[in-house]
Amino acid sequence: MKSITINGSKRESVGKKATKALRNAGQVPCVLYGGDAKPLHFATEEISFNDLVYTPDVHTVEIKFGDGEKFNAILQDIQFHPVTDAILHVDFYQISDDKPITMEIPIHTEGVARGVKNGGVLRYNLRRLKVRGLANELPDYITADVSKLKIGQKLYVTAVADESYEIQHPDNTVICQVRTSRNIVALEDDDDEDEVPADEVPSTETDDVAAVKEGEDN
Repeated sequence: MKSITINGSKRESVGKKATKALRNAGQVPCVLYGGDAKPLHFATEEISFNDLVYTPDVHTVEIKFGDGEKFNAILQDIQFHPVTDAILHVDFYQISDDKPITMEIPIHTEGVARGVKNGGVLRYNLRRLKVRGLANELPDYITADVSKLKIGQKLYVTAVADESYEIQHPDNTVICQVRTSRNIVALEDDDDEDEVPADEVPSTETDDVAAVKEGEDN
């Protein structure tokens, strides 16, 4: 996973007046949690968050201070002004190479679904996947191949399972599905070699099959 660097300055005073003065100067008050030490209060320029917050991608963060001290972390929480959307406060969580972390990784779909070629519409249920793993093993994004999906089929999170992370969603969580539309067309000479047997798509199933399973679960 890619990392960005934020240069911060440690804070000695964390009162309301000091915090207001920081914001007036274009600085954002931050706190670094985790590790064996107490929470570390610091500040950095608001522009430092452009590549971290205003992007669909996810990153780890290297926080550097003027005394040479540095920490690896992830963004844990962020507060915005309700009117101006200015960043008011940011919480970071310190990470290490040997301790797993939980993050939401964006999902990138790959291919064109068969059902879409025949007039269906691909609907997304999930844009990010919550996974747990070591920071240096987590990907920048997770690829989901939708090319085999027919009309009425769904792609489940089990289709993107990987040894480098543990998915933090139930197995029946749907990433996307191909729904019917008014533009459905019949397949012309549907070749057997183009057919996708159900047993070759273990992480997809039609709405009818899903309904039966849901009925059995209840």
